[in-house]
Amino acid sequence: METTQDYVMVSLKLLGALGLLIYGMKMMSDALQKMAGPQLRHILAKMTTNRVTGMLTGTMVTCAVQSSSATTVMTVSFVSAGLLTLSQAISVIMGANIGTTLTAWIMSLGYNVDLTNFVFPAFFFGMILIYRKRHRDIGDFLFGIAFMFLSLVMLSSAGKELDLAHNEAVVNFFASFDTSSHLTILAFLAIGTLITCIVQSSAAVMAITILLCSTGVLPIYLGIALVMGENIGTTATANLAALGANTQARRAALAHLLFNVFGVLWVLCVFYPFVDMVCGLVGYDPSMAGQTERLPVVLAMFHTCFNVTNTALLIGLISQMERIVCWLLPEKAEPEHEELRLKYIEGNLIQTPEIAVLQAQKETAHFAQRVQQMFGMVRQLMDEKDEKNFVHLFSQIEHQEDQTDRMELEIARFLEQVSQNHLSDETKAKVRQMLREVGELESIGDACYNLARTINRQRETGKDFNEWQNGHLKSLMTLCDNALTQMNKVMTGHRHEHDINETYRIENEINLLRQRMKNDNIRAVNDHEYDYAVGTIFIDLVNECEKLGDYVVNVVQARFGK
Repeated sequence: METTQDYVMVSLKLLGALGLLIYGMKMMSDALQKMAGPQLRHILAKMTTNRVTGMLTGTMVTCAVQSSSATTVMTVSFVSAGLLTLSQAISVIMGANIGTTLTAWIMSLGYNVDLTNFVFPAFFFGMILIYRKRHRDIGDFLFGIAFMFLSLVMLSSAGKELDLAHNEAVVNFFASFDTSSHLTILAFLAIGTLITCIVQSSAAVMAITILLCSTGVLPIYLGIALVMGENIGTTATANLAALGANTQARRAALAHLLFNVFGVLWVLCVFYPFVDMVCGLVGYDPSMAGQTERLPVVLAMFHTCFNVTNTALLIGLISQMERIVCWLLPEKAEPEHEELRLKYIEGNLIQTPEIAVLQAQKETAHFAQRVQQMFGMVRQLMDEKDEKNFVHLFSQIEHQEDQTDRMELEIARFLEQVSQNHLSDETKAKVRQMLREVGELESIGDACYNLARTINRQRETGKDFNEWQNGHLKSLMTLCDNALTQMNKVMTGHRHEHDINETYRIENEINLLRQRMKNDNIRAVNDHEYDYAVGTIFIDLVNECEKLGDYVVNVVQARFGK
């Protein structure tokens, strides 16, 4: 009974150590992403000019944040936001698989080196930095890495206390498996995949594998089968995150799965010679008992050789992989009155606040393009003579107005969630600017709808504008469209590439033309060129166009931070 209690206590210690490992790695990864948020997005966006630089970028970023899942989900987010092409994303994901091998080496180090001398000073200095809010992210990083190293020390200690090598039942259990059978290898591969999918942490599965191998109860072939399964299971994180995302994001996540599945398939074809080759690199003989201290190194070496070789085999076939995932996940045709679906913001994709702000910027720019398209419908409505087409076009404008209202709310809600995170002052300013931008863009949508309703009211009276009125209204609407075009240039480009004075110039032209049209309208009504009711509708259209121009100026000013 006492022995059973001992095993229960050690097992609880083992589970606690695994929980601490997962928490420590997440804390360290999140802190690093916060510290390097803007730099990471620039690195991923600029250093992926070709497949080799993309692969190296993925490797470097994953080594930095110590999480291939974080890099992969980040990459899927970038694809969703249109910041990376699918082929660029595939090369980054390949690099992420290489970068994640560093984690295995750190763990193998933790089983061979006493890390307690580092852990406690890291906790002390981390606590000081956390309370000094300016350096909170560095403190979080130190706490995270200290938790990770402490968990490795605890795992190693728990492994020794379990003393599984002298537990006859456990030894006999693992000895009952035929390590020379591919069916056994496939079974352990499936177990590794399943466990990784459940715990959502390849690091935890790697830690369990190293623990079992280092005690000498788990044969190296079965340990390596678990590691191969972990490579497939780790793709679940990105695929789950991409479930509600756009097609391109789901394709990137699927490419990650295909890449790892292909790697596992070719390794299975040459499994025993490949494992023996890896064992030979670290001087380990699988046929000899003992040498358990080298087993963590063998697992880390296999993980590295597997991912490096797989990348070398597939890096030249990125275009073919892209075609396969596009064939497996084709684009779906969207209905005319589709439900609102934001193009770049995916609420279920996990990302750093800095990257989330970048996605919101892209979505806001897309919002700006939509309101200009809506204004284009209004201009078509002015010229539409066919009753059926007029009703259909007016219905579309009504639908678009409803969509702009919902877009404003969705983007604002997303920005509010982002602002609850720990943000830099610069990022906070960007969030405030975007909240102002989306409010003004929604007002442009309202102005477009008001113009459409006024045009509809004029049509219901059965009275047409004369040639002078039509000509001047078209001139005014052309100026408004020019203002919207300039606004979209500012929204999609960098601020330093544009001059706000161009927007002011167009706005001044709109105001001058509006004033001239109002004066001429009063004269025309007094001279009985048309009746007062037609003149009122005419001026309503003129005033609404002038309001639209004002909203455009407000958007551009917000973009320039004025």
